[in-house]
Amino acid sequence: MLTKEYVSEIKANGNGDIKELVNSNNDNKSVLFILENLGYLPNDFDDSWVQDLLTSKNKKIRLNAVKTLGKVKDESNISLLSDIAKNDESTDIRREAVSSIGRMRSKKAISLLLKMLDDIDPKIVSQAIRGLLVFKGDKKIDSKLRKLLEHENEMIQVVIQKEYFSSKSILKDKLKHPESYDYLKNTVVLGDVRDTLITIPDESFHLTFTSPPYYNARDYSIYSSYKAYLKFLEEVFRLTYDKTKEGRFLIVNTSPVIVPRISRQYSSKRYPIPFDIHNFLTKMGWEFIDDIIWEKPEASVKNRNAGFLQHRKPLAYKPNARTEYLMVYRKQTDKLIDWNIKQYDWETVNESKVKDGYETSNVWEIDPKFDKVHSAVFPIELCKRVIEYYSFKGDLVFDPFGGSGTFGRTAKLLDRYFFLTEQEPKYFDYMKSFLKKSDSNLFNKTESKFLILDEFKEKIK
Repeated sequence: MLTKEYVSEIKANGNGDIKELVNSNNDNKSVLFILENLGYLPNDFDDSWVQDLLTSKNKKIRLNAVKTLGKVKDESNISLLSDIAKNDESTDIRREAVSSIGRMRSKKAISLLLKMLDDIDPKIVSQAIRGLLVFKGDKKIDSKLRKLLEHENEMIQVVIQKEYFSSKSILKDKLKHPESYDYLKNTVVLGDVRDTLITIPDESFHLTFTSPPYYNARDYSIYSSYKAYLKFLEEVFRLTYDKTKEGRFLIVNTSPVIVPRISRQYSSKRYPIPFDIHNFLTKMGWEFIDDIIWEKPEASVKNRNAGFLQHRKPLAYKPNARTEYLMVYRKQTDKLIDWNIKQYDWETVNESKVKDGYETSNVWEIDPKFDKVHSAVFPIELCKRVIEYYSFKGDLVFDPFGGSGTFGRTAKLLDRYFFLTEQEPKYFDYMKSFLKKSDSNLFNKTESKFLILDEFKEKIK
């Protein structure tokens, strides 16, 4: 019976024994098992029997044979692997062949890898780039790779941008990644969010979570046109992008909105807000990460079914809208998430870990909150999840449309700092009473500050 341990034992006896083992167990299942369990291979490994498997009709055997030849790192196999990279019917095997050639780190492979940059499969091009980056500094190779910044595949563009065009800030007074300015901590500003953001230094916020005003569906959100509404949001999120720290997150809570009809002679209009803002968010540099569905109980939403319930006529069906979107974006960076995490000390990371019972799916069942002052209030549970999942303790979190201030209060409860803006005086006053009352009950001792825009500008001079 073949076992991993037995294959290792035979391998240790020398090349001849492995070859004999394969010949005596030449059914596809056994050959595949042997290939998958070869592990490390010595430099003098006789791979002649592996080469014979490159013509197998079994795709998995061919793939693992190519992987095995890559482990051997014998330059004499470059030509053989080159034929596989060009001609095999499986793109996975072709890609693995290019990867195996690259892992040899041989100058003899450079010309082949350069040719593979013109392949139609972006995954194969990516493997060729990976192999060529070993020789980064060679003028011919650098010149060829730099041109790939114009490649039509976005993943290839990202690699080339990071390797050849990434710029590093040299600002001497730039804050460390976990830090934020004291004058921004636990502050609410009354004024147009755009005017406020212009006064704030770049890379100030660790997280933004907001629900933009509904288009012409509430008394506090009246715009001359849908185009003007989208332009306003685009301006807000472009400024937010600049003020967000590298690689950190923006979560936008939106849903399609219905503007009621003028009379029974006309139709109502439904605007797909989440889908319309997505396009300009990604164009300005926000990288799309996830879509989370906020699901509400059916009893809590407006009934659109009353007419259809009576007549049941096709074309007139209107489902009750129980869901909203939380669209998750990350500020574009060539650094991985691990880089962001490593900017924090061990204690902060450990204390910020998400506890058991967290939501594992992208469907969040949370009851909405109703408020006598504000008609669209964040539920605390919604704020809590976003803050815990996308920030660390001590971070500065931002909501450009502060509303009732629930996000700020939740941030303080979770030992984060908040910065909120709001242009409606009645909601600003409501937040003032709401947050002031809660300050004395929280561990976060930084007192909440409430400033009109002119006062804020004077404070940060």
